[in-house]
Amino acid sequence: MKRHIAFLTFAICCAFSCMAQMQAPVKFSVQQKKVSDNTLEVEFVGKVDAGWHVYGTDIADGGPTRAELTLEKTVGLTPDGKLRATGNLHRAVDDLFEMEVSYMEGTAKFSQKFIITEPKYEVAGYLTYGACNDQNCMPPTNVEFQFEGTGIPEKEKAPAKEEKAEETVVEELPAPVDTVQSEDQVIDTAAVETELSNDLWAPVIDELKTLEDGTTTKSNSLLGIFLLGMLGGLVALLTPCVWPIIPMTVSFFLKRNKDRSKGIREAITYGICIVVIYVALGLLVTLCFGASALNALSTNAVFNIFFFLMLLVFGASFLGGFEITLPSRFTNAVDKKSETTTGLLSIFLMAFTLSLVSFSCTGPIIGFLLVELGTTGNLLAPTIGMLGFAIALALPFTLFAMFPAWLKSAPKSGNWMNCVKVCLGFLELAFALKFLSVADLAYGWHLLDRETFLCLWIVLFALLGAYLIGWIRFPHDEDEYNEMGEVIVNPRTSIPRFFVGLLSFAFALYMVPGLWGAPCKAVSAFAPPMQTQDFNLYENEVKAQFTDYDQGMAYAKAHNMPVMIDFTGYGCVNCRKMEAAVWTDPRVAEIMNNKYVLITLYVDEKTPLPETIVVKENGVENKLRTVGDRWSYLQRSKFGANAQPFYVLLNNEGHPLNKSYSYDEDISAYLDFLQKGLDNYKTK
Repeated sequence: MKRHIAFLTFAICCAFSCMAQMQAPVKFSVQQKKVSDNTLEVEFVGKVDAGWHVYGTDIADGGPTRAELTLEKTVGLTPDGKLRATGNLHRAVDDLFEMEVSYMEGTAKFSQKFIITEPKYEVAGYLTYGACNDQNCMPPTNVEFQFEGTGIPEKEKAPAKEEKAEETVVEELPAPVDTVQSEDQVIDTAAVETELSNDLWAPVIDELKTLEDGTTTKSNSLLGIFLLGMLGGLVALLTPCVWPIIPMTVSFFLKRNKDRSKGIREAITYGICIVVIYVALGLLVTLCFGASALNALSTNAVFNIFFFLMLLVFGASFLGGFEITLPSRFTNAVDKKSETTTGLLSIFLMAFTLSLVSFSCTGPIIGFLLVELGTTGNLLAPTIGMLGFAIALALPFTLFAMFPAWLKSAPKSGNWMNCVKVCLGFLELAFALKFLSVADLAYGWHLLDRETFLCLWIVLFALLGAYLIGWIRFPHDEDEYNEMGEVIVNPRTSIPRFFVGLLSFAFALYMVPGLWGAPCKAVSAFAPPMQTQDFNLYENEVKAQFTDYDQGMAYAKAHNMPVMIDFTGYGCVNCRKMEAAVWTDPRVAEIMNNKYVLITLYVDEKTPLPETIVVKENGVENKLRTVGDRWSYLQRSKFGANAQPFYVLLNNEGHPLNKSYSYDEDISAYLDFLQKGLDNYKTK
């Protein structure tokens, strides 16, 4: 979702038709610094592309890839402490791993200090780091370094002597290609090169590109943001703070101008001013915070508590507990100013007055939209969302001014508008629990585990259904009277309210099996992770048949079956999301378990190889030390990709059957991906 709207079409063609291209979102440079005569510091500085982040050093086992330093050679010095993350660290709770993680954006910095113990020293090794964005994760990547120099050992140091700090800068190292600094680390790999050059390891990058040419991938991020904003505007339009103003405003423009066409022009200008005001609000939010800052706040435990309390207040307001209004002096001053001015300024001030007067209804909706849109990480999200909101809000004023006869058939103001507010109040309370859940996971309170969360949502939506049916009422619901002027004790339920209430009851019942572990995919994006549930009867897992590429391919050839390669990582958040949201679908599970040989390759597997493998990539020698390094090299060399999750379908000779697939939780698209691979396998 990181695309500028002016280049949306171009970005779709480039970013998605080249799904298998290599990514290098982090570039590290390494330098040594003499802190003193007997103290040396090796510093790693990485430039991180926008939208990506590099994890810190203090992440517990079982989480994303943490930064670690491996020393292969230390002569004449000893490490002073551990590797430190010296950049601007952010901390947030990862819902999937149920732990707090640290990460750096923009610039990643790490440093390791050494104590010089001999006049001449030499040090060599590599930094291993992990990087992710909202959709992909890089495999664990190494940054090699080797330095030598002279110093004064601590026992020989002259107290009064000071020397100018010495720096040796190493050229930038593009990730993920490693640089080998010393010849004595390179080993004879003739046998290994023979193994890695067989047909099963032969590159198929061009074949994948051929399959992907002419295809398009759905990308409706900005459109979805716009539609979400427009939906919020339509809902705000139906509240008692906005709807009654429409006929008054339209009549005002038509009556103050004898020329009807001029009245229509002023009404259109009025609508444009409303759009300008709300779009300016979206721009202000972006300029003040920035998309990345809002995204960071969205995962911060303290701010999630703040968001929870804010939505709780908004919900109570919509339920009739109190009204949230701006100071009347401010509203009256703007209104008075609009009456004393003329021309465009007068119309703009009238639109501004509408924004202020309707704040008690639009404020909670706008607040919720800005929080949700800010968490997308898209720089344009608040602006595009407010554009949709404003257009939906302004459009009726313009249309009714152009076609005044429509006002006669428009719904009249009444108790139905309070009904809209109450429904919004229930939704605000439901979404407030989402933010409380993040804070609960951060602090380990275990107050809002998955079953507790689902219980509260079940109760909320059941109560919403009861309200819509007419079983409960709130303070601002108006009484209904009969012909004698007496209050109707049990007013009739309208047909629209009945059907919406029916849907609310049905949704509450839909969540009930989730208390015993059912996926409940409709709420999976809001509910706490399945791991927080104590009682789980659901079993529908897709399990890999092999975790070794060559063994899996040999089995597929022996049984004449197609192959699915799943490049993943233990620290890959979006890989787990795909497995939870897509692989649990019975149709997907049936195909993957029975129609393919599934080979899952963990690119961050730390098991050491029997011997270090040295390969050449782009003319640079790269060392493969672990099993994960080997699978990462397979992904880069054979498929031309280096981000996870990454799925590719092959025949049992190693050739692709369909274009590759990355992070996309669209189950129908994933089923099409799998089925097309099967069809191509049968055809070929």
